[in-house]
Amino acid sequence: MTNRNKYKTLNWGLIGALAIFALIRPFMSILGISEAIGKPVASIAATIIISIVWIVTVYIKQDSRPILTLVCTGVSYGILAIIISGILSPILTGHLQGPLTNPFAIISVLATNAIWGLITGLVTSSLLKFKAK
Repeated sequence: MTNRNKYKTLNWGLIGALAIFALIRPFMSILGISEAIGKPVASIAATIIISIVWIVTVYIKQDSRPILTLVCTGVSYGILAIIISGILSPILTGHLQGPLTNPFAIISVLATNAIWGLITGLVTSSLLKFKAK
């Protein structure tokens, strides 16, 4: 299977849906929910809940490539978060803020979310292998 075919076989609808679901995190911050709950607790809780949803969903779907699927999900979420930050920060604060103001921040956001996807993908892959035994 060529690399081109490998990426075609991914469930891009699932990846997109999970990436959009993860936008709960930035919207919690934008809407002031994170501040109301308490910044570190809200962010950590949201990350845990999103991770569980990603793992359970990919497990239930019996995805044949859970690691690649969730790495792509993490990167897709990072791209969406960067775009939303670029659109909403000028509206909400009057000037551009966030990763688009610094190219290194873009790389950091994408790498961090790829690692998040990798970790959840490894967990899901382990669960799927355990189930197969």
